[in-house]
Amino acid sequence: MTRERAYFEASALREHGRLCPDHVPEVYHFDRAMSLIGMRYIKPPHIILRKGLIAGVEYPLLAEHMSDYMAKTLFFTSLLYNSTTEHKKQVARYCENVEMCRLTEQVVFSDPYMVSKYNRWNSPFLDKDAEAVREDDGLKLEIAELKSMFIERAQALIHGDLHTGSIMVTPDSTQVIDPEFAFYAPMGYDIGAFLGNLILAYFAQDGHADQTNDRKAYKQWILKTIEESWNLFQQKFLGLWNKHKDGNGEAYLPAIYNNPELLSDVQKKYMTGLLHDSLGFGSAKMIRRIVGIAHVEDFDSIEDASKRASCERRALDCAKAILKGRRQFESIEQIVNMWKAKSYDRSEIAATLYEVLELTANMEHFQLQFTKREANELAHLCAKQANPVRRRCLWINYVPVFLVACISKDNACV
Repeated sequence: MTRERAYFEASALREHGRLCPDHVPEVYHFDRAMSLIGMRYIKPPHIILRKGLIAGVEYPLLAEHMSDYMAKTLFFTSLLYNSTTEHKKQVARYCENVEMCRLTEQVVFSDPYMVSKYNRWNSPFLDKDAEAVREDDGLKLEIAELKSMFIERAQALIHGDLHTGSIMVTPDSTQVIDPEFAFYAPMGYDIGAFLGNLILAYFAQDGHADQTNDRKAYKQWILKTIEESWNLFQQKFLGLWNKHKDGNGEAYLPAIYNNPELLSDVQKKYMTGLLHDSLGFGSAKMIRRIVGIAHVEDFDSIEDASKRASCERRALDCAKAILKGRRQFESIEQIVNMWKAKSYDRSEIAATLYEVLELTANMEHFQLQFTKREANELAHLCAKQANPVRRRCLWINYVPVFLVACISKDNACV
């Protein structure tokens, strides 16, 4: 990797630190010739968030802090706040971080979907899973769209690598570090990276469970943190937008969008699109951590390779389904219900739900009916997601045991 990444890391730390000083360490000095950064020491008991998640430590302020960081750094570096002149000037500056961007393009959007010498996975357990990713044309269509967006859409100054290894925490402090991949890109890439890594941690918990701690309560805390992170981010981001709607931002000029109802519609559409972007990029980040070059300690620290593969496979299946079906969802709660379904010990239940999601991805309307005890349990999970997408898909609202049409590739829809 190029030495110049230190310049962009220092620049992003300074800019993000100016916007959100509570959660970014201060840079005291930077020497470009020496690639030397002098910054505030993040003292113990701060640890890398990923290690805390592996250990099963709860961080009650994590969602509050990370939503604050993401809302401020993304809003204040976007055209919602800045003029096009200032925005283009900063875009041009960070475009020089081209080598780090190209690395991301390769390892996230290219290598996992083709034969590459850099790819690795938990072989032989995931051999067929890795092959399935490489042969999934539907997945490739979605990844192509995300790659194009990542390269072409200079929406805000993103961290560029906002996974749980780039965050240091205590129960009452959260510090974001290592923005060496920073450049102007889709906001959803940062949000998705953070949420996607929490999802990986969620699916890894079964591999860290033992007789003294089944990790079930901790998994629920992770899901709660995922929900709160997005919901608080959305609340704060919209709060900043409303506060500065008459400012210098040129994305939505106040002379045009001065009707409160129109602005509300614009914001709803914007945030729905941002949720879909975040889910897409988060899923792509999950896939690359399982069948690409760089994996995560959440899984790698599970000693039993077979148990590790089981956790990885559930995460991979989840990522593929969400990536393909992300436009169906209007709230983070609907997504979390999907992950809850995937965590069931009865893999048939989760597998059926994910199969249905994939089969109906391009259908205008569908209705589900179930039989057998396990399928009925799945039906009630689906019922909790009533009407996730208006005018596109209809989850059945109540599913009694006696309904008969079994789910299969032949009769998933009636």
